[in-house]
Amino acid sequence: MSDTELLQQRIAELQLEHRGLDQAIEALHDVAPLDELGLKRLKKRKLQVKDTIVLLQMRLVPDVPA
Repeated sequence: MSDTELLQQRIAELQLEHRGLDQAIEALHDVAPLDELGLKRLKKRKLQVKDTIVLLQMRLVPDVPA
């Protein structure tokens, strides 16, 4: 498997995790709206996952001279 394929596979896994975190945040907010610490942790992880996705996507785009 090439590096590009591995990056695309990892991006897909992270996107799936990101969607799952979104659903978990919604569910926790509905069930326990006062669990602010739990919500903060999930939102922080979701942001970390999103940042990682963006970094990996940037690695897929070749450098283009200005």
